[in-house]
Amino acid sequence: MCNMTKQSILLVNLGTPESATPAGVKAFLKPFLSDPRVVSIPRLFWLPLLNGVILPLRCKRVAKAYQSIWFDDGSPLLHYSLLQQKALSSLFEEAGRNVNVELAMTYGERSIKAAIAKLQQSGSEHIVVLPLFPQYSSTTTAPVFDQVARYLQTTIDAPSVSLVKHYHNHDTYIDALALSIERHWQENGRAEKLLLSYHGIPKFLVEKGDIYADHCVETTTLLCARLGITEDEVVHSYQSRFGKAEWLQPYTNETLVKLAASGTKSLDVIAPAFAVDCLETLEEMAIENKTVFVNAGGEDYRFIACLNDDEAHIRALHAVASEYLR
Repeated sequence: MCNMTKQSILLVNLGTPESATPAGVKAFLKPFLSDPRVVSIPRLFWLPLLNGVILPLRCKRVAKAYQSIWFDDGSPLLHYSLLQQKALSSLFEEAGRNVNVELAMTYGERSIKAAIAKLQQSGSEHIVVLPLFPQYSSTTTAPVFDQVARYLQTTIDAPSVSLVKHYHNHDTYIDALALSIERHWQENGRAEKLLLSYHGIPKFLVEKGDIYADHCVETTTLLCARLGITEDEVVHSYQSRFGKAEWLQPYTNETLVKLAASGTKSLDVIAPAFAVDCLETLEEMAIENKTVFVNAGGEDYRFIACLNDDEAHIRALHAVASEYLR
């Protein structure tokens, strides 16, 4: 069938500082932590606390963490996201499909508004918005949908839009995760256990109806089945909690201590909720939590990189997006 309507795919990731400096971190964290979807504390209380206490104290520490993993060409998240954009565009070209692929961030530079406007200017009439969050959450995917809706409210000639809510159980995504783990095992051997560490969210959001935890559990279940491993060989946990509220448990750092204390000496670790390597994987998981495990008595801690622009991952994104193209 002839593709009469010019179509596009908009990949969206969370965002990243433009520089590994306190100023760069602040410019990114301020809109991120000001979003009611991310922090639901009443604005009259939260915003003065954010601007007067949290940002001044947090930015220097976060900037230092970014400096430890910063690439020569900038942020790892942006580096890998751009590679994904390029690889996915090439795959559509190879398939003979006239599809533009653009990249946007929910917060910071490369705004969703600017990306959609750019796609419209290039002639796109149908846009598939693909948030790079395999498991849906009101804290990650929903803000993308919010910003798309706000753009559509302000434009005269609105494009048709398809929103990809999740792909946590898509066969191609599970295959890509499994292949990356199997490749790691072939090259390094298998550790005693495999830890799947997902980004956490506050527990009260799940109690209000956020389906993120269910998606994470389903991803773990499907991945174990695909790998042919038992529950005794796998550990499921949640990382990156912020603030004093209770988040999804078990917490990754506490889990690492318990594993080491119970005699686990070797551990393979992967973070399935992250589409690309970033601060939470390269610094928190690969460096900080490795120290936690070793200090607690563990010996061999091997972090498995995110899917990034791996060929199987790009095929998965292609398969997911293609289901929404006309």
